[in-house]
Amino acid sequence: MIEKSHPKVTLVGAGPGDPELITLKGVLALNQADVVLYDALVDPVLLKHSPSKALKIFVGKRHGQRVHPQEEINQLCVAYAKKHGHVVRLKGGDPFVFGRGAEEIEFIESFGVPTEVVPGITSAVAVPACIGVPVTKRGVAESFWVITATTSSGDLSKDLFLASQSTATVVVLMGTKKLSEIIRIYQSLGKGNTPIAVIQSGTTKQENSVLGNIDDIGIKVEKSGIGSPAVIVIGEVVNEGKKLKEIYLEMEENGKLA
Repeated sequence: MIEKSHPKVTLVGAGPGDPELITLKGVLALNQADVVLYDALVDPVLLKHSPSKALKIFVGKRHGQRVHPQEEINQLCVAYAKKHGHVVRLKGGDPFVFGRGAEEIEFIESFGVPTEVVPGITSAVAVPACIGVPVTKRGVAESFWVITATTSSGDLSKDLFLASQSTATVVVLMGTKKLSEIIRIYQSLGKGNTPIAVIQSGTTKQENSVLGNIDDIGIKVEKSGIGSPAVIVIGEVVNEGKKLKEIYLEMEENGKLA
């Protein structure tokens, strides 16, 4: 194999789902790509920002499926960079927020291939915002936790036990399969009335959300059919989303919205 004299890998965060929420720097990196390795949650329309001659290779992983193990993706980044030049590793959200970006960089650089990171808008903040829920608000929540529901061992993150005891907003990623466990933790603390929202495919045309409290959210989610990928938001800030929806509906009913 003839190696390129200037191999490089750029990790680009594609944002939470809406293709317009990628950063300008991310688009510019795609403009200069020789190869694009993209994930399952990346909107394929973003590939149009790369040159027509660039290789576009899907390396996505879905919950419960390991079509492309992480080790294989790491190796592909190095191999394509050495053979073709500039590889853009296009990842949903932000590469460093449960995106295993740090692991990829460590592996790639161990082969002497330089890397660059283009941060992306994380779904932990953007998805709640898309339904009018701020993760912080003066007088309501002064901080927030971002937690992955499932650890590498497959168990519920122990950090959730700590977060549930605080007054902070709790944002749980990859948590729909663990919703019943999350509910039990809050109920064990007597927090059954705590507001909660489950938002599927936030920022995209397929967006769907359910708002309720800890005690009734399980039934509401089951009736709605909401599933992965979804973001769970727990805390008093969820009521802000409810208020915004009520205001919107009231304006719509009164003919104040065109």
